[in-house]
Amino acid sequence: MDLVMGALGVLPSKMLELLKEEYKLQKGVKMKVQSLSRELECMHAALRKVAAVPWDQLDEQVKIWAREVREASYDIEDILDSFLVHVDGHEKADLSRLKRAMKKMGDLFSKGKARREISCAIEDIRKQLQEMTQRHNRYKVDDLVAKHGATTSIDPRLSALYTKVSQLVGIGEPRDKVAKMLISEGEDLETKIVSIVGFGGLGKTTLAKAVYENLTDDVPFKAFVPVGQNPDLNKVLKDILIGLDKWRYMTEFNLAILDERQLIDELREFLINKRYFIVIDDIWDVSSWNIIRYALYDNNLGSKIVITTRKHNVAMEAGCSYSMEPLPFDSSKELFYGRIFGSEQKCPKNFVGISEEIIKKCGGVPLAIITTSSLLANKLGNMKEWYEFCDSIGSGLGSSADMETMRKILSLSYYDLPAHLKTCLLYLSIFPEDYEIGRDRLIWRWIAEDFVPPGEGGKSLFELSESYFYELINTSLIQPVDTDDEGMPTACRVHDMVLDLICSLSREECFVTTILGDTKQETYSGGSKVHRLSLQNTTWPTMELPKLRSLAIFSGDIINSMPSFPCYHLLRVLDLEDCSLKDIPSLSFVGNLFHLRYLVLRNTEYAGELPSETGKLQLLQTLDLCGTFINKELPSSIVGLRRLMCLALDWSICLPNGLRNLTSLEVLRYAIVDSAQIAEELGHLTQLRILSIGPPVMDREAGCHEGICKALVESLGKLQKIRHLKLLSGSMVMNLEGSVESLGNLSFLRIIITSRLPTWINPGSLPLLSSLYITVAQMRREDIQVLGMLQALRVLKMRLGLASDNLQVLGRFAVGPDAFPCARVCRFYGFQTVPSMFPPGAMPRLEEFHFEITLYDFLEGEFISTDGLALHHLPSLRSVGVRLYPRHVTIQQELGMKVKEKLSEEADAHPNHPTLQYFY
Repeated sequence: MDLVMGALGVLPSKMLELLKEEYKLQKGVKMKVQSLSRELECMHAALRKVAAVPWDQLDEQVKIWAREVREASYDIEDILDSFLVHVDGHEKADLSRLKRAMKKMGDLFSKGKARREISCAIEDIRKQLQEMTQRHNRYKVDDLVAKHGATTSIDPRLSALYTKVSQLVGIGEPRDKVAKMLISEGEDLETKIVSIVGFGGLGKTTLAKAVYENLTDDVPFKAFVPVGQNPDLNKVLKDILIGLDKWRYMTEFNLAILDERQLIDELREFLINKRYFIVIDDIWDVSSWNIIRYALYDNNLGSKIVITTRKHNVAMEAGCSYSMEPLPFDSSKELFYGRIFGSEQKCPKNFVGISEEIIKKCGGVPLAIITTSSLLANKLGNMKEWYEFCDSIGSGLGSSADMETMRKILSLSYYDLPAHLKTCLLYLSIFPEDYEIGRDRLIWRWIAEDFVPPGEGGKSLFELSESYFYELINTSLIQPVDTDDEGMPTACRVHDMVLDLICSLSREECFVTTILGDTKQETYSGGSKVHRLSLQNTTWPTMELPKLRSLAIFSGDIINSMPSFPCYHLLRVLDLEDCSLKDIPSLSFVGNLFHLRYLVLRNTEYAGELPSETGKLQLLQTLDLCGTFINKELPSSIVGLRRLMCLALDWSICLPNGLRNLTSLEVLRYAIVDSAQIAEELGHLTQLRILSIGPPVMDREAGCHEGICKALVESLGKLQKIRHLKLLSGSMVMNLEGSVESLGNLSFLRIIITSRLPTWINPGSLPLLSSLYITVAQMRREDIQVLGMLQALRVLKMRLGLASDNLQVLGRFAVGPDAFPCARVCRFYGFQTVPSMFPPGAMPRLEEFHFEITLYDFLEGEFISTDGLALHHLPSLRSVGVRLYPRHVTIQQELGMKVKEKLSEEADAHPNHPTLQYFY
């Protein structure tokens, strides 16, 4: 799917769904359905061609046709979904025989009527598509799209190549860092390659040019060559040769007669005994870089190569990389004030406040600062325009030539995306400026919106969506703002200038309608065009919204002024996260939202009951009740939600019997297992990937009852897809011996409370375990040795300590010479350290290490007089956190200072000079 495609990507498969025998369509209707499905596939293919063309370069006739198709696709999907929901109604398990018989008779009449209605609707759809196809042919849409291939544009990066050094701001520090990465030490003359990576407008080309000019004074052979989004590699190779020896390759040698292979051979032969410095600017894909890299002969003469790219995977392929950072605020001010007023001191006082607000919104992006300063330099006589411009940043409402130029530069990355990622990126325009967007929240919303096609590569919808999220981060169009201990991003943020671009594109096609308040309200042509609505710090809109599919509210105050929800009968996504629902007595209205896929009440403090009407939502995929004040059992009707994939609860909410019916469930968070029946029914949820379970609060210290534990062990033995497991009870943990075979795919394990390390935590049972978080009361030295043999373990956080008198450490803490081969993060609390804790070979990849030192253990100076902790045996170490016990002032001042001195000596002597931080 893409911006102009609407729901077209999923319609063919939904059409074919109607052919199933259970829907009992007449033969003639089935033939029409098959024909419509083929027609929709053809229209989808045509629109993919349109999607490849920048929207501002499309012919107006193509735009009109694309809008028409998109709107029709939404209408068709609404019709199909309404029919499927109507016919697929389920029978409740608790109906008596008589009630079931009467309900069946009623269903026969209602379903018969629904089939007649869908037959008429299909005929109307067929006529509508036929008219659109005729218009498509009449106006030669394909020809109009094809003309785009012949257009040319000026390279927007050219100005960066010819900027005077005196005009550069904040370039000194990054230039020196990149230069240091390129400089060989000692006798190392291997060719150095450094990539500069970051999104458009950060100044990658400018930085590469500054490094190039700074390091090429004594380099006889050098070249600075742009590549671009759609490279002609023959031309790139020729440009490198011309840059290296212009006279030879412009006058004496005919490059035009050489093909790509011959150009590579010529370049390698030319460089075979020459020291060179080459910059390859703006590489977009790994394959292009691999060809160029092969052509650049590595002659061990101290040569240097710099590449710039927007793609993190390209940077990783190149090896050593420098992530381009935004300008610091002081440098941003220097650039902004210098271009408008000459300097900060010359800025009129009444312009200082609004200037700094604009500078903050530019986010340290040089292109944004230069663009805005160029625009505002002509508006010094009208401060109101400055405020209006500041308000427009991030909304896509700015409309100047300078803003359009900047958007075009940023849009290069957008139009390089495949169609499905364009849609996923545009969807982020729903969220406010500077908003931290949780990865899982975004993924479940993409799924609810049908942005993710099922069955691709055998992956689940969530796994496929997760790969989309990481792909967008790779493009630098979204920025990771939070990562887990394994370094994987768990949230993202959209830079204001990228948000401005996607809001502009989204508004153009009514993809998302955002209302920001009286001063920043978008213009739109009535509610009939509004499919996705984002309300941010405002009041409820007055127009009718008959086609509203998605609603996100980012202002809790608006809830009380909202109209009745049932009028939004096509609503698929209802996101009320962080809204205040304390004064809402009931949510019974949700039972009328039959199309709802996504219902999130996270952190709403809703204190009522979840209504039984929730069981009517046959299409519901995500239900999140975390952070509500619901403290009763879920209604029994919830077990009829057979398409539910994600259920997130609070520890105060109990599950009803009948859980086994939720066979699509992949995520179950914070579930109370308070009976053997619930424990047994978990075993039927064979699609579960993420599971967090525990006993009722009152039983947590006593542990899990024997019958419950036995049933739970049997259930876990059936869950072959579990990747992420969180257990809150020690007795649950200790009785899992029979389930270890099912846990072979486990990558994350968190055990809140247990008396000792379970024997099933071992290399044979958990070969893929990557993260382990555990608190135990008893730890033996051999337990550490077992953990050290977990071959895939990257993160280990262990704590000794429970609220009891049974705390024991049986033997001092030490690791073997081959222990923890993949560990990246280790945190140990409550362990006794020993001298030379790390022998050579242990923890070769450890980057972050936190531990405790009990000072009483070293009163005789053993630690200080020996080799300490031997931190030098940890070649990858970057940071060390130390907690010193006891906190007694005398000890801390005397022995504590000596221990600190010893640790500082070790850190200073380490090649990586890891940071030291102390905790008390």
